[in-house]
Amino acid sequence: MGDLRRLPIIAQGSVMPYVWLIYAAAIPISLWLADASPRAAVFQGVVLCAFLVAYFAGYGSRGRGAAAVTAVMFVLGAVAAPRDSVATTYFIYGASFIAWGFTSDVAYRALFAYVPLVAIACWLLHVNLYGAVPGVVFSLIVGVACVAQAEQCRSNARLRQANDEIERLAQIAERERIARDLHDVLGHTLSVITLKSQLAAKLADRDPARAASEIREVESIARTSLDELRAAVAGYRAAGIADELAHARDVLTSAGLRVHCEADDVRLAPVQESVLALAIRESVTNVVRHARASAVRLRLASAGDACRFEIADDGIGGAAGEGMGLLGMRERLAMHGGSLERSTDRGTQLVITVPTEAAR
Repeated sequence: MGDLRRLPIIAQGSVMPYVWLIYAAAIPISLWLADASPRAAVFQGVVLCAFLVAYFAGYGSRGRGAAAVTAVMFVLGAVAAPRDSVATTYFIYGASFIAWGFTSDVAYRALFAYVPLVAIACWLLHVNLYGAVPGVVFSLIVGVACVAQAEQCRSNARLRQANDEIERLAQIAERERIARDLHDVLGHTLSVITLKSQLAAKLADRDPARAASEIREVESIARTSLDELRAAVAGYRAAGIADELAHARDVLTSAGLRVHCEADDVRLAPVQESVLALAIRESVTNVVRHARASAVRLRLASAGDACRFEIADDGIGGAAGEGMGLLGMRERLAMHGGSLERSTDRGTQLVITVPTEAAR
């Protein structure tokens, strides 16, 4: 694409340069209708060839290039128009190069200097009114119209660039979200698999029966992890919050903790429900892995236009810092208008808030 953009417009396969030549076709047609002499026809033919060279060489030019092509068009019009009034068409092409070659403010100022020059040239060179008036009037009209169109094209280009940037940032955010979700779904499980595999390897010679038991647990955990991964790929969350809380109670009870759970009937949009479910899962995982607690309290309740989930344990509290799991949880909640508060005064307490206004 970069090599293509460095080529002249005529070599890029664009049809627009040829479309705009329809106005220049009036010049040879006028010569034919006027039954011009061979000398006049050759002269106008040479001027027309010079016009075509300048036109295709400068098509799409900006700044000084556009100014140079405009000057050439002006000279060609001044040379050819006294002999053929239709040749004031060259002046109009010069106005279009001004419009497309500069920003709007510069182009307008240049046009309001260029059009009077065209009028003065037509007067000094005695171009008849049938050529002078269209040359002056349409240089202004076409110039102003092209400035507006050029500005619209530039605005569209900026909009496309902004949309491309938004899409790029959205892709980055999506990759980060998937990374966080995979950490929440698989991080704890893979850590357990690693630890149990290492333990089984150490026990293989001393206690084969226990080593086999550990390997069976590894197999069971791996199957569970595979199911969770499939659920994540299918939409990260298929069950409701009630099922997630039931699973959390089972996990905590299996880990030997006393569990007290209170849950109101809350309604969430699918996206918020998925975010809250993953937050509950990560919170429970952190309690099992790090808290060294004996009791856990879970509470889910509505709080105005938000849903509030609290999980509190009587573990070691502030002795454990925040890891990637909590950081990912904060970022995910913030992306959906939620928040996470953490207190470690007595054990650890997490307060997770998710807005409910989108659930209708």
